[in-house]
Amino acid sequence: MKIERAAGRISVTALTALSGVHIAWGLGSPWPLRDRQTFSNVVTGRPDPPGPMACFAVAGALGTAALLVAGRPRRSPALSRIGTAGVAAVLGVRGVAGLSGRTDLLSPGSVSARFRRLDRLAYSPLCVALAASTAIAARRSR
Repeated sequence: MKIERAAGRISVTALTALSGVHIAWGLGSPWPLRDRQTFSNVVTGRPDPPGPMACFAVAGALGTAALLVAGRPRRSPALSRIGTAGVAAVLGVRGVAGLSGRTDLLSPGSVSARFRRLDRLAYSPLCVALAASTAIAARRSR
């Protein structure tokens, strides 16, 4: 299997899983944490948890990203290619912002100390890794 294909599968799987987690959060689950307030502090860095519509909007964006990286729509490869590059760019910007401690520029109010620590240790590196795998996957459609 070529590296571009493997990178695409990794990206699609991760984006789809993340979309599913956001759907669960939109339905009120604090998973993997014990309650909504801890969830809000750890996952968003804010005192109040995000509303269902915000969670569903992110889930929709992640699901759409997964489809683009998977090569959809097949009848419009240019759209898929441009969309995949866009997904890589957005994930890259999010990752760099978090690693530099400035996620609050993209998501105002994300300032709790616990969130910022986890953002630098886990969330942002995940975004950078997904940006890289998505960018590699975008090469397969050339």
